[in-house]
Amino acid sequence: MDEETIVKPKDLMVSVHEHVLYSKYLKREVIVDIYIPRKIEGKAELLLINDGQDVRKIDFAVMLNSLISAETIDPLVCAAIHCGADRIDEYGTACMVDYKGRGVKARLYNKFILEELLPFLTAECLTISFSGKSFAGFSMGGLSALDIVWNHPHEFSKAGVFSGALWWRRRGYDEDGYNEDTDRIMHRQVQEGVYKQGLQFFFECGRLDETADRNNNGIIDSIEDTRDLIEDLKALGYTGQHIEYLELEDGRHNVETWARSFPAFLKWGWERNRFYK
Repeated sequence: MDEETIVKPKDLMVSVHEHVLYSKYLKREVIVDIYIPRKIEGKAELLLINDGQDVRKIDFAVMLNSLISAETIDPLVCAAIHCGADRIDEYGTACMVDYKGRGVKARLYNKFILEELLPFLTAECLTISFSGKSFAGFSMGGLSALDIVWNHPHEFSKAGVFSGALWWRRRGYDEDGYNEDTDRIMHRQVQEGVYKQGLQFFFECGRLDETADRNNNGIIDSIEDTRDLIEDLKALGYTGQHIEYLELEDGRHNVETWARSFPAFLKWGWERNRFYK
């Protein structure tokens, strides 16, 4: 395990430390950038973020510093996990692979998160007791984060899904027997699940995310998949108190859009005194 301080400017309240962990489950080295507010002690929440290599691109340390220093949000520790070469296999759903056999390492990625990364972060942040844990991600990373939060509500309380790959399905659209209601894997997990106390969900989608419209109803697939999943969650008892949906008119499937929308996620999840206004 190596550590390198990659961002520590004197004018920022947030420092960033790069760590390299070897995962016995993934059989590879995993780069993890830990964003820690200075002088933080006692209790704080932990936010995991998939695709840590993209988190670097959005100038996240400056974003986090701005929100914390203005006392807009409570201080929180963030761990951005860089993807590997097998991203499309590690970032699937743990319950099953998709119709092309992708996501075959998702269970192993779950084990890495729960059995290797979380214990490491607990040991690394000895002066901090994590009062809550959340997980966010972009595209495939968003699907992965949601899948992990949904299936481990004892560990996580919030999921942030940006342009989530919620099309993940067990049959191709052109295969005989394809059923919108039962073949989208994440939707089916929710439909067959139960209300889980304490879970909250943030979804972002852009109207320019893509052009595909598989059922020709005038709504692009990424938005339809997201809205449908929200309806599935509501059918279990979740309400507007538990779900936030941000749909951007000019939003695209890219890092720039996710950078614009990430502060809204942080304010939604960790706004200072949000429950006392």
